[in-house]
Amino acid sequence: MTQTEILQQLKLLPPLERLDLIEAALRLTRDDLRQAELPLAQSEKKKQLAVAAQALLPDYVPGGELTVFTALDGENFHA
Repeated sequence: MTQTEILQQLKLLPPLERLDLIEAALRLTRDDLRQAELPLAQSEKKKQLAVAAQALLPDYVPGGELTVFTALDGENFHA
């Protein structure tokens, strides 16, 4: 059935039935989109986290900028 045929058949339905049908079609479409996007979104998120971790790695290795602050651990914090 073509889109034009579907629209013609929708015109024959009473407005409330037409609305119910359209809402059901929207729910089905949303579910399909969520299922299609979910694995992609998770894999994309993993890739982004891996790239961020690699970018920050030099800061966390011994001698990196963030490990310099560990030398302050023995000093009194309150003045």
